Amino acid sequence: MVSKVLVTGGTGYIASHTVVALIDCGYSPILFDNLSNSKLLVLDRIQQITGFSPVFIEGDMRDSNALSSVFKEHDIDSVVHFAGLKAVGESVQQPQQYYDNNALGSLNLTRAMANASCFKLIFSSSATVYGDQEQVPITEEMPVTATSPYGRTKLMSEQIFKDLADADSRWQTALLRYFNPVGAHPSALIGEDPKGIPNNLLPYVAKVASGALKQLEVFGDDYDTVDGTGVRDYIHVVDLADAHVKALAALNADHGCQAYNLGTGRGYSVLEIIAAFEQASGVDVPYKVVARRAGDMAISYADVSKSEQCIDWKARYGLAEMMQDHWRWQKNNPLGYE
Repeated sequence: MVSKVLVTGGTGYIASHTVVALIDCGYSPILFDNLSNSKLLVLDRIQQITGFSPVFIEGDMRDSNALSSVFKEHDIDSVVHFAGLKAVGESVQQPQQYYDNNALGSLNLTRAMANASCFKLIFSSSATVYGDQEQVPITEEMPVTATSPYGRTKLMSEQIFKDLADADSRWQTALLRYFNPVGAHPSALIGEDPKGIPNNLLPYVAKVASGALKQLEVFGDDYDTVDGTGVRDYIHVVDLADAHVKALAALNADHGCQAYNLGTGRGYSVLEIIAAFEQASGVDVPYKVVARRAGDMAISYADVSKSEQCIDWKARYGLAEMMQDHWRWQKNNPLGYE
């Protein structure tokens, strides 16, 4: 019998790549999304890649009745939970919206799951839950904190899932803490399509390389790093998608609620990213150095040994492949999914 997996936020950037990985591994994904930050065209692209057309349901995580209906109409075995707002700056401006959508959405999901006796859950979390750590690499045992409403909604959701697992041993939950997802499917059919001005480094670099934006701002070049710019752990989105499938396969009756870091285990500076992108694209990326941003760390990268040992997962793609695939997506889809 084919295992049905509910994928909330299923038409988003990381979710769409995970849907492809799930289909490739024999799962039958059911996508649930309100399309607030994604496009329906993603479904056609998924079908082009996989030859399979997944079920799509338009709905909102805050709508308890809609969630309950999904579980009543489909024999769902497990859930991969991506749905959520994700812009740090926006969360500071609109905290109510973030708590309502992200934290309440997670709570609603667990109620619907429990009512349907579905207790397997993979949660799309973030390395933002580690706050500003002074030590690297960052391990799952380090204390968690948050510096924005967005980060706090991730922590709140994690705590909901931990408390449920402590109260009821049927819950099997993997909290996947992403570092910096980049790249796109090698087909260039699906990729990141941020609305407006990108918040993250690589989409911004790609927009500058394509001519859509004038130049990149590099926030600080006086950190204690290889070239003075901030160092981060970047991970190919296809590797990230594979990690969700591996985490799902690793769930068992003794799993409880566990956190896993998803990164490559090494960091690259902003200038290294720019140089690698220029090499992949053959295009110069103009930039200017401006003042540091408040709260930015000098260096952040993951210890991924727990993920290797417990879910049998390790990143396969290096920096060159991340840049090549991201540029291919940008070049072939200059307006995203428009």
